[in-house]
Amino acid sequence: MDEYPLIENHGLIGDLQTAALVTSDGTVDWFCCPRFDSPSVFGALLDKGKGGHCTVRPAHTTYATKQLYLPDTAVLVTRFMTEAGAGEVIDFMPLTGTTVTDRHRLVRMVRCVRGSMTFEVDIAPRFDYGRKSHELHTTENGAVFTADGTTLTVHPIREPDDERLGRLLTGDHDLRLTLNLQAGQQRGLMLESAADGPPRQIRLAEYEEIFHATIGFWRSWLSTSRYTGRWREAVERSAVTLKLMTYAPTGAVVAAPTTGLPEQLGGERNWDYRYTWIRDASFSVYALLGMGFTEEARAFIGWLGDRIEERAGDEGDTGPLNIMYAVDGSSDLKEETLDHWEGYEGSAPVRIGNGAATQLQMDIYGEALDSISFAQGHGIHLGYRGWTGLIRVLEWLADHWDSADEGLWETRGGAQDFTYGRVMSWVAFDRALRLADFSGRPAPAQHWSAARDRIFQQVMAKGWSQERGAFVQHYGSGVLDSSLLRMPTVGFLTPQDPMWSSTLDAMEQELVSDSLVYRYNPEASPDGLRGSEGTFSLCTFMYVDALARAGRIDQARLVLEKMLGYANHLGLYSEEIDLTGRQLGNFPQAFTHLALIDAAITLDAALNGGDHAGGGHGRPSSVGAVPSPFPAAGAGASPAATAARGP
Repeated sequence: MDEYPLIENHGLIGDLQTAALVTSDGTVDWFCCPRFDSPSVFGALLDKGKGGHCTVRPAHTTYATKQLYLPDTAVLVTRFMTEAGAGEVIDFMPLTGTTVTDRHRLVRMVRCVRGSMTFEVDIAPRFDYGRKSHELHTTENGAVFTADGTTLTVHPIREPDDERLGRLLTGDHDLRLTLNLQAGQQRGLMLESAADGPPRQIRLAEYEEIFHATIGFWRSWLSTSRYTGRWREAVERSAVTLKLMTYAPTGAVVAAPTTGLPEQLGGERNWDYRYTWIRDASFSVYALLGMGFTEEARAFIGWLGDRIEERAGDEGDTGPLNIMYAVDGSSDLKEETLDHWEGYEGSAPVRIGNGAATQLQMDIYGEALDSISFAQGHGIHLGYRGWTGLIRVLEWLADHWDSADEGLWETRGGAQDFTYGRVMSWVAFDRALRLADFSGRPAPAQHWSAARDRIFQQVMAKGWSQERGAFVQHYGSGVLDSSLLRMPTVGFLTPQDPMWSSTLDAMEQELVSDSLVYRYNPEASPDGLRGSEGTFSLCTFMYVDALARAGRIDQARLVLEKMLGYANHLGLYSEEIDLTGRQLGNFPQAFTHLALIDAAITLDAALNGGDHAGGGHGRPSSVGAVPSPFPAAGAGASPAATAARGP
């Protein structure tokens, strides 16, 4: 099925409430509106025939393409080259602000820069994942697609007295036109959802104002970054990508802007990532603060505090926190399948919603507390209500930390006593004690301290396998798990501990393949799902971090440089990499980019002779971070673990 573009052959644009993917040959094949987890308007990425698309490409049958971002922005340029001429399409979404709105704009400006070029434009929306039919109404000034109260308006960008360079071809439901451009000529269109008026011609002066305002926003935002290390281009592109996946009205970060992209072609590991995981988003605090983006971190801590307050004392079946939420904080993420869609390259089922939302995963409490304590060291505080809610959360955890759970990989292999979940429960009590001591707030410190110590003793007794010479995935097993690469990062062990060195060596032998890292071996630890999977990109960056902390600097640098070579042409990563080097899974994945940032910061500090091995909240001098009042040995400064998203 070579008609589907490679997953990595896409760029991402967005307006901080939703986003769109643009292929390297000029097709918008994924766009949900009005927010990340809304039904799709263009979904050809998951069904070429039924999903809908907006395509701008040369009429020539043979052409070459190149794609780039304008420097320090999220403005995407797709360039086309033929023997007759060269042209380009500039794609971006003007920013919407922090107020929730149904009005979103996608701008596509078409230019001929050399010779002549005829472009074909095809606008074929398919509303509600292609489940709703629509009507097309054209006027002299544009067109409107309508579907059960939903509208998508097409505004042409041109001067009123411009010569007619295009020819309109309309079908029953779709809009098609051709543009015949000579060097220096340009035309464009703006797609607008929930427009407050009829189609209108947008003059070039208005377009230029919107264009420069968008560029100005991104360059101004990125200029606040304090990262000046060796991998600045990759780190700053990751930062922009994370910002594109942030829902501005609440500060929540989605795991990815897509659903259903397979972890194995033709397989069933096709999950919906358009939600906010407590785990992933908590780790975003480290990367954001590490680069100096305080306001974004503050917004997420506020969002997390709201989740703690609203459920504290009402634990339900899965504890006082869900593992994931919609970007607005709601938790009804009922999973269903889109049986009328064939899936990317036939990889069905296509799922929307996520049944894993109701799983019990104990590690999220440690990640939440770790991010809160790290933010505290940077002047971002929970209020009194947040603190009292936190106490009730920890009361629940004190009674339940020894419970079997599904683990951070969200498998279907049954509940187990996962070592990583226990380690992060230890982190939760450790950070709570430090928070209480630093802020002088009342807390049952003796109770928390006793729980912390019991967890530590249990992990050392049951999580260690003498036979493997390593800490293992869950008690009583011999399975290795890359999530445990975080043990020294969070301060549970020192990076020089012989038990940790032995664990790292064992992982290198079993989980590392030419520098790329697997989560675990599913043959040794059945996860209840058919098929196999590729290496997890975030685990590879996590491995870089662990190597640097352990003093294996040259090895860490080589692994990082190799991994940077697996990025797509724009510096973006999906979740996994298969044996051929092809990217698989939802795209782009937030946590992979978080882990990239963290690995670069840690390795920079090691190469500069800094204290990279302390696992501390204090950040390397290369990013100018505010020192934390918390001792380094008990802190978490690495966004370096994640989970698969399937139930």
